[in-house]
Amino acid sequence: MDFIESWFGIAPDGGDGSLEVLWVVAIVIAAVAIFARRRIMAKLSSWSSGRL
Repeated sequence: MDFIESWFGIAPDGGDGSLEVLWVVAIVIAAVAIFARRRIMAKLSSWSSGRL
């Protein structure tokens, strides 16, 4: 997973691929949060109202 190096010609992580893995993980977490936002918001509102 060295797409930053191949696309931009730079190696901000020294070529070990850790930055690319971080990007993929961040995108997956964001996608899960977007698709589960109703469930997350319902859980947060129940916590704030004192109900569990």
